[in-house]
Amino acid sequence: MKIEKDRVVRFHYTVSEQGSEPLETSEGRDPLAILIGHNNIIPGLEKAMEGHEAGDKFEVDVVAADAYGVRQDGLTQRVPKKYFKDTKLEVGMQAVLQTNFGPRAVTIQKIGMSVVDVDLNHPMAGKDLHFAVEIVDVREAVKEEIEHSHVHGDGGHAH
Repeated sequence: MKIEKDRVVRFHYTVSEQGSEPLETSEGRDPLAILIGHNNIIPGLEKAMEGHEAGDKFEVDVVAADAYGVRQDGLTQRVPKKYFKDTKLEVGMQAVLQTNFGPRAVTIQKIGMSVVDVDLNHPMAGKDLHFAVEIVDVREAVKEEIEHSHVHGDGGHAH
């Protein structure tokens, strides 16, 4: 079965900045499960998967604009320190803030007595990425998965 919109794909991946050592891999863990065509992964990787089948292995380079976007200068915000709870903050570290739109990864820029300046760009924004991918399996999505825009069950979300 070929990968296309409204199909569930389970896959392993290794990602690195182009020309660098791996940043993250799913090897040694369960494969990642996504619903194709519902913005569950970066657009460049999803597009590269289309037409592949279970057992396929491939590599693809994804430019920043099709990954986590280009870095935007001045995309910073001052946040009250209380929103970081008891986290020991250090300049340059990654943290996750809970927002009205869900969790948001930020980078700590400056720490004051009661406020923290954060960079709102995704930590991988502006980076051209290289992926090594192995497609584990592909199946038709069930109606509820399509309605909810994510995978349920094995490797997916449980309600």
